[in-house]
Amino acid sequence: MNETVSDEELLARIRSGDKSACDLCIEKHGPSLYRLALRLMQNEADAEDVVQESFLNAFKAIDSFEGRSGLGTWLYRITYNNVMMRLRGRAPDFISVDKALDLGDEGYAVPQEFFDWCCLPEEDFQSAEVRQELEKAISTLTPSLSSTFILRDLEGLSTRETAVALDTSEDVIKTRLRRARLHLREALSAYIDPKS
Repeated sequence: MNETVSDEELLARIRSGDKSACDLCIEKHGPSLYRLALRLMQNEADAEDVVQESFLNAFKAIDSFEGRSGLGTWLYRITYNNVMMRLRGRAPDFISVDKALDLGDEGYAVPQEFFDWCCLPEEDFQSAEVRQELEKAISTLTPSLSSTFILRDLEGLSTRETAVALDTSEDVIKTRLRRARLHLREALSAYIDPKS
């Protein structure tokens, strides 16, 4: 039922004080916001807290929503901001020197090898084991790369919607997405082709 109600209708109903519209909004957008929060937080309880906090923030500020982006994109932005605030709060004050990284000009790891992904059997990517390996690889990305990859490739947002949700330019999104995909290809190459 939640898919039949447009975001514009939901927005109007929420602004008019209709509490059932808040429930519909949570039902419609909650799962995708939870997936984003879970992948970035890597903890179910923290992800649930972030999503709940995001909806509370959104409903309190609903009158300030100008509609320059879609309601879903605005909710992604609020969720992303809440995740980043929590992650900053638990970030260590040090950097390990035990593991040296080859960092590119902008501080992102440079892939060490490339893998030809042209001929991979698609059914392999449907297995739970491969999904688990992908999730593990995504968790190694920086928050900016993982959020870009999650929103663009997993949640299906357009480049423009992702840029709006992450408050950056479309060119930055394209660059981050390319870097994320390269990192994931390298991280998964040993799993996909154990001979390498």
